[in-house]
Amino acid sequence: MPPISSSQPITFTLSGVRRGFQNCLPLGFSVFAYGLVFGILAVQAGMSTAQAGAMSLTTFAGASQLMVLEFWGPVLPFFGIVLTTFIVNLRHVLMGAALRDWLIALPPWKAYGSLFFMTDESWALSMREMGSGGRDAAFLLGAGLCIYVFWFSATILGASSGFFLGTAMSDPARWGLDFAFTAVFISLLIFFWKGRQDLPVWLVAAAAAWLGWALLPGKWYILCGGLAGGLYGAWRHGR
Repeated sequence: MPPISSSQPITFTLSGVRRGFQNCLPLGFSVFAYGLVFGILAVQAGMSTAQAGAMSLTTFAGASQLMVLEFWGPVLPFFGIVLTTFIVNLRHVLMGAALRDWLIALPPWKAYGSLFFMTDESWALSMREMGSGGRDAAFLLGAGLCIYVFWFSATILGASSGFFLGTAMSDPARWGLDFAFTAVFISLLIFFWKGRQDLPVWLVAAAAAWLGWALLPGKWYILCGGLAGGLYGAWRHGR
């Protein structure tokens, strides 16, 4: 991706927030699907609707929230939850670094405020926006807010579905909702496909992730794939 020219100032406007929100709406509907799954599974794990909603408002990390459900019980393994969540979200270090051209031009409260709402979906859209020459960094915040609204709404609806629908939604797999999370990430890959020259980088990342999954415990395979693909891509770019 070519660097943004220093002669083009980075802005942070309300119209940028609105544009990011509107561009992210299709992905928001997809996130809504697996937000429903999280709400349903959270109640099945023993959470109340208020607890599930509070987690979505304050944590706002789909993969980590779904993972925490496996630990949920009368006694919470605090350090296990913190460590696993840290590993799962290490990819955000790489994602934040990729948005450096936007973020370093903002005051800290705007940069960190936008990063709180950054998700895989809003990051992917923002990378495409930045790569096409976009200079309004508020796009990242708007896209993140879109995902935030859909994720919280779906959590509440999913957690409340037992009250309205009885046991009809007790098994999300019956409705195909268990595939929603995977489908969203497959659709995100399409944003980054620029042609056959990208294939070696993707294959290196996939191979490293597979080896990490086979040889390492927990979710380290996510970081293995991200680092290997990123480093190989940087090496090819510098040749």
